[in-house]
Amino acid sequence: MIEIERLTKRYGATTAVDQMTFTVRPGTVTGFLGPNGAGKSTTLRMILGLDTPTEGTATVAGVPFAGRPRGLRHVGALLDAGDVHGGRSARAHLAALARSNRIPLGRVDEVLAEVGLGNAAGRRIGGYSLGMKQRLGIAGALLGDPPVLLFDEPLNGLDPEGVLWVRGLFRRLAAEGRTVFVSSHMMAEMEHTADRLVVIGRGRLIADESLADFSARDATTSVTVRTPGLALLAGVLRAAGAGVREVEPQVGIVTGLPAERIGELARRHDVVLSELATRTSSLESVFMALTADSVEYPAGETR
Repeated sequence: MIEIERLTKRYGATTAVDQMTFTVRPGTVTGFLGPNGAGKSTTLRMILGLDTPTEGTATVAGVPFAGRPRGLRHVGALLDAGDVHGGRSARAHLAALARSNRIPLGRVDEVLAEVGLGNAAGRRIGGYSLGMKQRLGIAGALLGDPPVLLFDEPLNGLDPEGVLWVRGLFRRLAAEGRTVFVSSHMMAEMEHTADRLVVIGRGRLIADESLADFSARDATTSVTVRTPGLALLAGVLRAAGAGVREVEPQVGIVTGLPAERIGELARRHDVVLSELATRTSSLESVFMALTADSVEYPAGETR
């Protein structure tokens, strides 16, 4: 379990993390979301003892991680897949980590095989693609078979097969009772991966809740209609209390009426429909709405 209590980090006059409190529990995949500059990486670094909090605490299983010997047995982490010695082989890199954490060297080939790098174990890391480096970073996180795992943008550079593999890996690790904390900007991927979400903006906690509860924050449903008789249909629907917005010629977005009622009114007025599709808010749309005031550099803004 990871427990964050009133965690704060200031750099001079800048507050990167501001009085943050939340808990990451075992047995679930918890997504850590926020716009660029929200304080996600700083929070992860404080959990790992790489940065010292200005105020508050970050503990793993009740104690600060920095005070644990042989840390990889307690927490596995991937923060920056490129932060490795390019002249070493993957096997040599992991062997050095294993020796420093008193992990049996046989574990090195086990995790390399698990992440799909068994055949590339002897190659220099400098020749690896970004996706291969991500897999190596995940191997390093798994090396000590830890109960707690942290991943910062683990899907960068992975192909679709790799994304599916990582998704399955995280689900398996959580099913084994481990604590899995994943920082990502890929909101759509979190819909397939996370059980719970911690959302921050400008260093402050915005949401800490289940994926279902977060998605339900904006349960807006709209219906897309496509018809050459859009003008006629729009008048009929507005008279019935709906809102209609034309988004392109012959295509409108309708709110306030279900698709069944729209279809019924269209038939009654002899309007031929070529499309009638219900749309619900995505996790991404909810995230964008919730963090709109927390974006550091909004598009279109001049500074």
